[in-house]
Amino acid sequence: MGSATREALATSRAALFVPGGTTDLATGESLFGAGRVIGSSSQVLSALGDASADAAAKVTLVRAVFGTSVTPRALDLLAAVVSERWSSHDDLLAGIEELGLRASALSASAGMSIEGELFAFGKTVSSDAELELALASKLGKIDAKAALVEKLLAGKVSGQTLAIVRHLVQQPRGRRIGELLRQAASVVADQAGTSIATITSASVLTPAQLDRLLKSLQERHGRALTINQVVDPALVGGVRVQIGDLVIDGSIATRLADLRLQLTS
Repeated sequence: MGSATREALATSRAALFVPGGTTDLATGESLFGAGRVIGSSSQVLSALGDASADAAAKVTLVRAVFGTSVTPRALDLLAAVVSERWSSHDDLLAGIEELGLRASALSASAGMSIEGELFAFGKTVSSDAELELALASKLGKIDAKAALVEKLLAGKVSGQTLAIVRHLVQQPRGRRIGELLRQAASVVADQAGTSIATITSASVLTPAQLDRLLKSLQERHGRALTINQVVDPALVGGVRVQIGDLVIDGSIATRLADLRLQLTS
């Protein structure tokens, strides 16, 4: 991520908390939809992603294109996003998507676990090769993917999760479905003031084991954590923990691999 994008992201996130508008699910959905429209038009994307272009001109273009098709709050947020300088066109689209994710998270009611629903759907997809292909294939029609998500999730998950997944499969931007869901869950968790701890083990950990591990990790990390538990028999034993870029690998498989390297060196 370039320095320009880091600064643009920070300013865009701050715009979510500017007084004068309601950040509801419709705002998140409007941002997702606008991102897809911008991404589908090379002309609009080039104009809005041009770091040397006048910010006021880009805001005028956004208001002309989306003035009547998105919520007023989403329009103001889009104006804030395009006013910034982004390191690349894809970073601009990623910035709009992140605001959509954060707006969706802000609209959730207390106790709602959007990230948990995203993880659960990710596990469903990864365990069904046919479903994964249907959602990830570049040959598949975007409308068909959105319809499939609607069929699978409508009435079973929150409106926020449904809107997020529906958007992700329509604008993957070169990312695999598992990566899409993990990244979205991380942003949603961050908006709620937590981080994702992906704990991979050879077998399902008991609630007591998870609780002890969670307490230890939170003390070390200094922040509340949301657990994403993954079972991988290839680890043989032990656990592997990933929190953002931090990886703690205490699996038996890794220890054996290290031992083999030592014996052959």
